[in-house]
Amino acid sequence: MSTPHRSPHRSSHRSPRRASLLGSALAALITAVAVCAGDAVARVFPYGPRHRSINDLGNQFVPFHAHLWDLLHGRAAGGLLLNWQSGYGTSFLPDFGTYLASPFAPLVALFPRQDIDLAVYVVVVLKTMTAGAAMAWLLRTQRRGPWWAAGLLGASYALCGWSVIEGSYNPMWLDGLIAFPLLCLTGEWALRSRRPAAAVLVVAICWTANFYTAYMATLGAVLVLLVRVVLAREGFGARLRVLARAALTTVLGVALAAPVLLPLFLSSKQAYPGWFRPFQPVATEDLLARLLPATYSFSSPALFIGTGTLLLVAALPFHRAVAGRTRLWWVGLVLVVLLSMQWKPTHLAWHLFATPNGSAYRQTFVLAGIVVLAAWAGLSAGVPGPRALAAGAAVLAAVALAASGSELATAWGLALFGGGLALAAAAWWALRRPRLAGPAAGALVLILLAQAAATTAYGEKGKLSGLDDYPSWGAAHTARSVALAGAEGWPAYRTDAGRPALTGNDPMLLGGEGGAYYSSHTPDLFTRTMAALGAGWTSRGRNVQSLDNPVTDAVFAVGARLRPDGTIAREEVPPLVTLRPAGPPPSYGASPFANQELLLGARVYEDPLSPGVCRAGTEAFLWAPEYNADARLADGPAFRLNARPPRNRAALQPMGVSHGRSSELVFDSAAPAHWQLSCLDRTRLDSAVARLRATAPVSLRVGSASVSAVLPPGSTGTVVLSAPAVAGWTCNGRPASGYLGLVAVELDGRTTAVTCAFRPPGLVPGLAVAGAALLGLLALLTAVRTGPAAMRLARSARGGTTP
Repeated sequence: MSTPHRSPHRSSHRSPRRASLLGSALAALITAVAVCAGDAVARVFPYGPRHRSINDLGNQFVPFHAHLWDLLHGRAAGGLLLNWQSGYGTSFLPDFGTYLASPFAPLVALFPRQDIDLAVYVVVVLKTMTAGAAMAWLLRTQRRGPWWAAGLLGASYALCGWSVIEGSYNPMWLDGLIAFPLLCLTGEWALRSRRPAAAVLVVAICWTANFYTAYMATLGAVLVLLVRVVLAREGFGARLRVLARAALTTVLGVALAAPVLLPLFLSSKQAYPGWFRPFQPVATEDLLARLLPATYSFSSPALFIGTGTLLLVAALPFHRAVAGRTRLWWVGLVLVVLLSMQWKPTHLAWHLFATPNGSAYRQTFVLAGIVVLAAWAGLSAGVPGPRALAAGAAVLAAVALAASGSELATAWGLALFGGGLALAAAAWWALRRPRLAGPAAGALVLILLAQAAATTAYGEKGKLSGLDDYPSWGAAHTARSVALAGAEGWPAYRTDAGRPALTGNDPMLLGGEGGAYYSSHTPDLFTRTMAALGAGWTSRGRNVQSLDNPVTDAVFAVGARLRPDGTIAREEVPPLVTLRPAGPPPSYGASPFANQELLLGARVYEDPLSPGVCRAGTEAFLWAPEYNADARLADGPAFRLNARPPRNRAALQPMGVSHGRSSELVFDSAAPAHWQLSCLDRTRLDSAVARLRATAPVSLRVGSASVSAVLPPGSTGTVVLSAPAVAGWTCNGRPASGYLGLVAVELDGRTTAVTCAFRPPGLVPGLAVAGAALLGLLALLTAVRTGPAAMRLARSARGGTTP
């Protein structure tokens, strides 16, 4: 290879470690500038008036991080095992492992709570920067090459379309973006028989941070290691030893994460079924269009990666300075992974054999990482020559021509791609001349910045126009939070954030201990119990809404409820623990009104005088779960019921106090096929509450994951705790029973003391697995340390010398 080819690689005055650090720092800097610039162009929070919290970012991740803030500051109801604030008491460790186990998540505690949206945004940017830095470090570990080029390619990976479009509003997925280069790094250590303990810890951190994307990253890292082993090691035995070392450290690392992973897996099996649609591969022109900058689609893979990087990969098959088998293996790996996204069996394998709910191509970041590694494999051998660059540019021009027929392709995207391709080809060519190396490298950085910022901005606008969005913390949030804090009475009674909600997780975001809850782990039992009582939902049953009803408020000890006008409505309610008469366990029927009475233990509703007319003085409640329009009493205000079966279910709606015939029910649209009106008698409800309070515990203590109560002497019957009877509850040392979906225990006639505690299923076995893995790690370290010593002793014995 001639000297001009090597000029970009000259860094002999810098130590390899320093050069790697510079590359990682450059990758982080480019990434931060591009992400922030794109958001600023789109004028989204925190740079403009547009909401950034779309879909699950505003509905789940921001509220969960707010709850983490409360936990870290000692202000949350509950702890790591149980969240008392949501869903009337839900298992928290699975949610923690899914949404909050990232090492970056605790950083939100450094911000004021009202800046929780900004805190989450900063975490997103930091994660994206870290992914770029990690990739740049991996590149320099695999092969020597110019530090600035490693930084450029690392940033290209961090700014891939999947990252800035999909991962930006699913912060937990960004842990997978970081995990891929880190797991590939553990493969490099296995290849060189180095750092086994560090490899185990890296795997454990990656799998704890987010097991879902860590699984995908692990699959990708395995594929990369296979290619590296084939290219870097000769002989079956040598290759097998490398794979065995990698497998051992991976298994030990995953096992160390078991205390989080096992409860999470078991909780997923108990969750309400999500929405799954059959996998359909996207059209070829749409697939190719997503390689362009400034494209957006919720249902196709965001394949964009900087044109400068794509050109290196497209030129790799023609890059004669790279060994033929190296070109074959790396180009083949890129194509195999790309095609695996379009074939159902392999697509399912990437996603733990379950079609994703929503965004279908969550493994796309792995392809982006492999593309970058392939680009580096070529560049580390020298800048491609003019012929290779021309051939690569021709390939990409053909891709752009095929993509132009897709509806996803935009004029801006085609212009940025074409212009970037021409400039990148010129820049890579100029890098072969030492005097032009500096300007050429700068041009490549500017191309990436422009394309990535445009993709970020276009993706923000596409998400805002096609997905739900939620306001950043503002005056409305503050007013609600202050009102809820002023009404707080836990654990004597619950405070509910009320309806209409700002998010699906208002109790965590705003305060209180309400019934609303939205998670991938929303228990099937909880959703079905609340639906039987008349609650509404969104997200096909995983986002259960607060139920505004005085009967269920009495059952769940909700003594204070935030009203839409900002005031607090207070009621005298029974405590968290109540006593029911002994007898066979009841079961729910079809009517939510009858189900509420069954759970309360008293008749409190009346049938209408005639269809749609309640007796004067009673309160009218409408149940029409499939109705999507306004309804009202003839002399009252209109109320909106929101149903879009099966995605949304309308909640049982309070209509107001009836005045008799003048308060006849009116549907503003065609009457639904199934509806029921019932009339609440407050006098009866007050009597029922008084009876429950009369048999209430004489003492009640609520811990972070436990409840202890002492009933009056002589009490008999069934003790009911107003919390969902999900797996993990034990009472008086035995698994708790259920009473219409709530935790219950039968008094045995000998004691009136009851202690119920919650421990997530899988926690104890997970701790045992982690303990065994820790012992295995210690044994591995011992073997690594004693191995060389034993060899030295053996050699000294054979040679008769002192070791």
